[in-house]
Amino acid sequence: MEREQILLKLRERIVAFAASHIQGDIAEDVAQEVLILLHEKYHRVERLEELVPLALQIARFKIMSLRRKSQRHGEYTQVSIADIQLPDPEANPAALVERKLMLERLTQAVGQLGDRCRELLRLKLQGKNFGEIQKRMGAQSINTVYTWDYRCRQQLLDLMGGDWEAGKR
Repeated sequence: MEREQILLKLRERIVAFAASHIQGDIAEDVAQEVLILLHEKYHRVERLEELVPLALQIARFKIMSLRRKSQRHGEYTQVSIADIQLPDPEANPAALVERKLMLERLTQAVGQLGDRCRELLRLKLQGKNFGEIQKRMGAQSINTVYTWDYRCRQQLLDLMGGDWEAGKR
């Protein structure tokens, strides 16, 4: 029973010492590690006069080790997420209007394309590669599909006024 009371008092002192050097949660962890080490390696030391300096020295080493580790991991130079100002992509009304106008222009231009170009674009939007498009559309060679793709994109660009982004000339 006497040993338990000594360890409880010692734990309080270790936590107080560690808390004066590091954060509270981590101070509890350091105290726990120190007590485990005292129990495993220094179980013969029983007097409070010997345990206190030994425990505080072990706590110093543990705290220095934690600081070295956090420095290696870059935790001292980290910026709090609350301090970083991230732009809201949805907050810009001008960008939303530009996107809506672009989508309207694109929809109108795609509606004016021929059937082959619309089918080619549909297959590309489904994630099909040129080999799969060649088989689906019955082209003789893959180069034919490349040519169709180039011509369809040029025609789409012309239908959109020669520029993907109107008003940015």
